[in-house]
Parts: sequence; structure tokens; C-alpha cells
Amino acid sequence: MAKAIMVQGTMSNSGKSFLTAGLCRVFMQDGYKVAPFKSQNMALNSYITKDGLEIGRAQAMQAEACGIEPAVEMNPILLKPTSQVGSQVIVNGEVRGNMKAMDYYRDKTKLRADVMEAYRRLDQEYEIIVIEGAGSPAEINLKDNDIVNMGMAKMAKAPVLLVGDIDRGGVFAALYGTVKLLEEEEQQMIKGLVINKFRGDVEILRPGLRMIEERLDIPVVGVVPMECLDIDDEDSLSDRLTRTRKGAGVDIAVIHLPHISNFTDFAVFERMEGVSLRYVHTPGMLGNPDLILLPGTKNTMDDLQWLRESGMETLILRQAERKIPVVGICGGFQMLGKILEDPFGVEHGGTMRGMGLLDTRTVFDQAKTRTQAFGRMEQGAGLWTDWEGRDVTGYEIHMGKTENLGGCRELIRLSDGRTDALSNGDATVLGSYLHGIFDTDGFAEAMIKKLMADKGLDFGDWEFDLRAHKEQEYDKLADLVRRSFDMKKIYEILEAGIGC
Repeated sequence: MAKAIMVQGTMSNSGKSFLTAGLCRVFMQDGYKVAPFKSQNMALNSYITKDGLEIGRAQAMQAEACGIEPAVEMNPILLKPTSQVGSQVIVNGEVRGNMKAMDYYRDKTKLRADVMEAYRRLDQEYEIIVIEGAGSPAEINLKDNDIVNMGMAKMAKAPVLLVGDIDRGGVFAALYGTVKLLEEEEQQMIKGLVINKFRGDVEILRPGLRMIEERLDIPVVGVVPMECLDIDDEDSLSDRLTRTRKGAGVDIAVIHLPHISNFTDFAVFERMEGVSLRYVHTPGMLGNPDLILLPGTKNTMDDLQWLRESGMETLILRQAERKIPVVGICGGFQMLGKILEDPFGVEHGGTMRGMGLLDTRTVFDQAKTRTQAFGRMEQGAGLWTDWEGRDVTGYEIHMGKTENLGGCRELIRLSDGRTDALSNGDATVLGSYLHGIFDTDGFAEAMIKKLMADKGLDFGDWEFDLRAHKEQEYDKLADLVRRSFDMKKIYEILEAGIGC
């Protein structure tokens, strides 16, 4: 039977996912068999496991930090927002259906059994489980039938660390208010307070630390300094999406769609010298980039409508006329075609004209494609010319199928015989369903070399090993946690459970 510890936060984006991964890495380094767990995740960044099941990207990242393969048990419920009031509900990696928020919260107690069954499977296999909460446990309108914060802590009998984000201000009020809005029994389950994203001299903070400890009778077990590490982000609150300024060298513009998903696809470009990757939120920000990337989206048709109504589509089409390369991934790939049809009302319903940059038709159906994918670039084209004859990897998460109407070049043959990746005649417009294709060793570098050559720039001898880089970043995260936390106290809390 595993010992458990839970990380909750005073608000979203307080650093729960980050610190959960850090604790996972520390426990792994200390010789324990450890796994992450989040009962219910709401995020548009998702991941496909080896057995074709969908979980939150954060839990996949945390599993990597543990040195284990991501599994569906680590995130039994995933909510992918489709509108302001509704989400696609994914249970045990499979789509259960689209639900309005009110209907989901009314019926979510029925999912308690799924949550506990997943947790029990991890409990039988691992020595330590690090559980992540969601949002804040003090969202008193959602406390009834809670299965993700204190409700989950009770089910797992897990002591809780409460994390506050000092960078946004008001951290002591947030910690105090969060604790005091809980029931007395729940307050007793919080065994440690953590101040996250601190800048400055911790000695100046100490009077506040003593005061919050006295008022809540809960020790501060960590003050974590603000530190930039290259760890996959979970959702649309990511700091990555605030990178909007053009830099020197190759200028890559990612269109920030309203329902943007899996933007971690483009993280590799951020690591390259001489490359400026920025997110474009409004038409006035687009300018004249060297490459336009259309990312994945949870709602292709709604986001295509936004492109059209905002004027962004017109600007992208003008750049395409100038032969500026445009690359679409997943939903972005679907938008590039001539026609999108939704006969079952999976997204928007009806038929919509696409951007017309690829001679394709996409038909949305009720079955969701979820698979890790392997293939070969049988025909190189445009930015992908130098990859002809070489292997690519990635994963697919999409509703609908895209058909070549005859005017596209077919580039990738997948191991299961299907075709992926299409281009227009002169290969200035490219599309693929493969999330993670740019993480294929050397693939993104080949693209940038070609862009730099076109600008008369020298790529140099830059090389990048993604696997080694991730391991290095997880070790840095573990070092940060060890320096910032009272790990002796953390192990005492872990050992004592909720009885201390």
C-alpha cells in the first residue's frame, strides 16, 4: 500500500503541477517507486498513452519526472472545455460525451468509483503517490461532492500541502482565507504551507512566515524562489503564451486561437538560438513573420470563425500569397482545407468554408482518433524537404478525418498504412495531425536550417537531445525543491499521514 501526499493551491496556476513534479522527482531520486495522480483535470493540453488513452499533459510530464510510462490511472477524469459553459468529458481515457458544467457537477459523484478504482491500481503498484488538486479547495460553490481537492484527500487519506503564489500578491491572505473557508476536519488535514514564486531575500519574508504559522498553527514547509525551468505547461494560463515580442533571427508566429490546445508542440523552437517564437493574439500583432504556425484547437470550427471575424484569416492568406510558409497541426491542419463538415454536431454543426490553402475536406465524426503514431516522410516538401526518407513520431488526438481532394501532395506514410501530412503544390502550406512531430530528433532543426538559409543566416552546429534535456530539467526541479522545502518535515508528513 502506497503512502500519499497531496499538493493543493490557493488558486489556479499557483504552481501545483510544477511542485508535484518536483516532489515526484525527489522521491524517485531517493529510491522510491512513485507515481503522480490527479483525479480530475481541466485542460486542453492532453497526451495519448501507449494504449491509446487520453490524459492531461501535466500528468504525462509528472510521470516522466518519476521515470515511468504515463498511464490512464494517473488522470481518470479529463475535462476539455468546448465553450464557456461546457466540456468534453473523458473518463478513463475515453470520451464519455459533451456536458454542460451544471450537468457535470450535478452528476460527478457517479464518477467517484472510477476515481477510486484508478487510485487503487496505483496504490497496489507504487510506494508513494503524489496527488495534485485543482483550482482551490476554498471554491465553496463547488465543495459539495468534491472529488478533486479535499474530497480526494479524504478518499486517499492524504495529508495536504497548500501552495500560495506570492508573485501575484496577497499570498498570506490567500493562504489564511483558503484554510479558514474549510471545515475544521479539512483544516486539520493541511500539514504544511508553501510559498511559491518568491523573488528577493527570504529574510525579509520571515516575519510574515512566523505570523501565518501562528495564526493557522500550520508550519511553512517551503519557500520556493521564482526559477525558469523548461517543463511542459498544462493549460492556457501558461506563461509561454505571453511571449508576444519579435526577436532577432527567424521570426515564428503562433496564432493564439481561443481554444488553443497542445501548444507544447512548439516548445522546441523556443530552445533554438537565433529563433524568436511568439504568440499572436490579435491581427495587429502578426506583422511579417518567416513562418506561421496554426496550432491544435478543441473547437476547430468556432476558432476558424474567430479567425474570419477578427480579420486574422485575411492577414494569414495575404502572407500565404507572399509564399510565407504556413504550417497547421491537428485543428490548424483542418482549418487550412476547403471545406469542414459536421453532420453529427460534434463541434459547430453544419458546413463551413475553410481557408482554402489546401485542397482537402474534413468531416467530423463521433469517433475520436487517439493513438501514438510512427511513420516515414515518403515525400519531402517545402520546409520538410530535407526529411524525405526519414522517420517521424508523434501522437494523434482529433475528431474527424481529412481527405485529399486531389490537389495535395501526400507526405507521410504511417506504420498502420494511413497517410498523414499534406502540402499544397509548391509546398508553402503544410499540415499534419501529428502532435509532437517537431520533437522528432532533428526535425525542427531541419526546418529552421532551411528558413535561415533563405534569410542568409547560418544555423551553426547547434544540436539538441530532447530526452537528455528533459532529464536535466527534472533534476534541476528536484534540486530546487530540495533547496526550498524542509524535506525532513515532508518525509515526516508523508510517514504520519493525516494522523499527525
